[in-house]
Amino acid sequence: MGLELFMVGVMVEDMGRALEFYRRLGVEIPEGSEGKGHVEIKMSGLTFFLSTHSINKRWDPAKTEASGGYRIILEFYLEKREVLDAKYAEMIGYGYESHVAPYETPFKMYFAMINDPDGNTILLSSEL
Repeated sequence: MGLELFMVGVMVEDMGRALEFYRRLGVEIPEGSEGKGHVEIKMSGLTFFLSTHSINKRWDPAKTEASGGYRIILEFYLEKREVLDAKYAEMIGYGYESHVAPYETPFKMYFAMINDPDGNTILLSSEL
């Protein structure tokens, strides 16, 4: 049996604030998740989860804060450039911080980056 990426998780300070961000981004998060310390969302054969630091301390007693550079980048694919532009403008309109405005890459992709409420960089991508 080979190695397979099973889950990707984001540690968050404020679950309500994180849920609002990812719902606005377009992630389908179950209603009633606001009061939970850990929320899992099945996506394309992978589970995306959000977990508060208090929950994280229960299963990782050696947890330390990340420092320098990216902690991790989550990429969300939006298929069309126009859809990416609209989502980027919508998220910035909500007051979320831009990391890099939309731009064309040399390898025929279109990218934009925004920061979630916990400072994680979110990559939005589409084909050119």
